Amino acid sequence: MKTLLLVDGSSYLYRAFHAMGQTDLRNKNGEPTGAIYVVLNMLRKLHKDIPAEYSACVFDAKGKTFRDDVYPEYKANRPPMPDDLAAQIAPIHEAITAMGWPLLMIEGVEADDVIGTLACAAEHASMRVVISTGDKDIAQLVTPNVTLVNTMTDEKLDQAGVERKFGVKVERLIDYFALVGDSVDNVPGVADVGPVTAVKWLTEYGTLDNLIAHAKDIKGKRGDNLRGALDWLPTGRGLLTIKCDVPLPMKVEDLSLKPQDKETLAKLFERFDFKSWRTELASDARPQAAVGVPPAAAAAV
Repeated sequence: MKTLLLVDGSSYLYRAFHAMGQTDLRNKNGEPTGAIYVVLNMLRKLHKDIPAEYSACVFDAKGKTFRDDVYPEYKANRPPMPDDLAAQIAPIHEAITAMGWPLLMIEGVEADDVIGTLACAAEHASMRVVISTGDKDIAQLVTPNVTLVNTMTDEKLDQAGVERKFGVKVERLIDYFALVGDSVDNVPGVADVGPVTAVKWLTEYGTLDNLIAHAKDIKGKRGDNLRGALDWLPTGRGLLTIKCDVPLPMKVEDLSLKPQDKETLAKLFERFDFKSWRTELASDARPQAAVGVPPAAAAAV
């Protein structure tokens, strides 16, 4: 069975930046380099650990998505991107492409939707799919042939792992997300309802739709809150549902790893003072992860 390896670049971009904490990694010209190092090192490690015939690194495109049209407050609580992170995005994209990874950004949707569409297409083509992400929302894509791996925590999620982590089966995960909401994306759930109550309700009623149909039977303050959210819940569930039918300008079979552009990589490694990688590239040594990296950066990968 062939394997498609998908990387949630947008998820790792922010996590790499914040994982550096107080370690302000910069090159000799004062340019920030921490997120660049962590993301590239993670990609190098992935291809070493997970052999795959096809792969892609997916990022959010600039601009609004269809979710903003549905709910203008979607992600409205997020602060502006820090300048030091924004400065590292273009070099990260350039380096990823030079490493031979297909890099995808599709306007009007999020990286999650592109990943979902590719994962579904690959599964229909009888492929195994591994998604590297730190985003809990993507757990809804897990199937017998689709698994998740978080390289920053070494967490791996299959169907049983999803149920252990969230308390519900994958099939009910979107219902669970709709009930608890998503504060990161500014999507409300039911007020005062957290994971314990959501799992209890879904265990008792099976689905969100059945819970809604029996909302009048839920007692107490949480029952009142549920009834107050009935008009919103279908919208919230829709916002949190990953699209798996995004029109894409490529097929899974087009996502083979390309030869490295060593000249571009050499210039980037020289610019950002990644000396061990520069030496390795020149000597054609086998890539090694986390070589000559400050402890904080190594721990972040």
